[in-house]
Amino acid sequence: MSWNPALDPDIPLGDAVDAIETVIVPRARDLGGFEVRRALPSAARQMVGPFIFFDQMGPAEFLTGQGIDVRPHPHIGLATVTYLMKGRIHHRDSLGTDQWIEPGAVNWMLAGQGITHSERMDGPIRNAPHGLFGLQTWVALPKDREDDGAAFTHVARADLPLLEGEGKSVRLVLGHAWGERMPMETPSEIFYADAVLAAGAAIPLPDEHEDRGAYVLAGSVTVAGETYAEGRMLVFRPGDRISLRAGDQGARMMLLGGATMDGPRHIWWNFVASSKDRIDAAKEAWRAGDWAHGRFRLPPNDDAEFVPAPER
Repeated sequence: MSWNPALDPDIPLGDAVDAIETVIVPRARDLGGFEVRRALPSAARQMVGPFIFFDQMGPAEFLTGQGIDVRPHPHIGLATVTYLMKGRIHHRDSLGTDQWIEPGAVNWMLAGQGITHSERMDGPIRNAPHGLFGLQTWVALPKDREDDGAAFTHVARADLPLLEGEGKSVRLVLGHAWGERMPMETPSEIFYADAVLAAGAAIPLPDEHEDRGAYVLAGSVTVAGETYAEGRMLVFRPGDRISLRAGDQGARMMLLGGATMDGPRHIWWNFVASSKDRIDAAKEAWRAGDWAHGRFRLPPNDDAEFVPAPER
């Protein structure tokens, strides 16, 4: 392990050792009738594998004419992963991408040295009431990939590996696990999976990854005799053989992890970097607003407005 992402440096010994290293209760924010729960980063953990940001969006219901309107904003040093269970979001970025994300598909946006994108619920979708439930995560980039050029990949639901049997349905969203691999390159070792379990069904965590966690979306799971309800992220000790069993109502979980990063990361606004200098340079480039010649461009099909950088 090149770097331990746990913020507590103490190593438990003897009877203090537990299969679960950390339990994270997400912080909830109300964005005007739309709730977001953030599990990462937390006071206990900055990352799980390369995952440095983990937001649950909704579930939320919007009235006719309402929806999300996230204006163009920048990213560096990360890849965003958008995965929905309900609803549709319109993604536009400075590469010229114009892509709707729908339930079960994956939008992967590699920011590298810089990209700008918007996320909206626009067009005919607002002509009737509609809902949204999903996850957006950020994957930190290794130091040798922070200056990569920006890129965008959309993978349809039908192209994601699906494993079924013994009361389990598991869709592999990113990376590799359980002998399957999602058909897309990632900058570091990673796994991310959507697991639906019938009541009493159990699933082992993949043991080939160093860092592993589980986020309970619905129902409950039992690990080592303890039960955890929805809205909890469990982070497990490296190397242990772990199995999660669904409760009486079944469970739905996102399983995640991978190789630990090559050191901690600095986070400011939408920027992630291995040094403060990289953050400061991106901050000044966005504030300069030179969309024609500068580091950042606005999406060509959504360039009438943008989100200003915070003052601090």
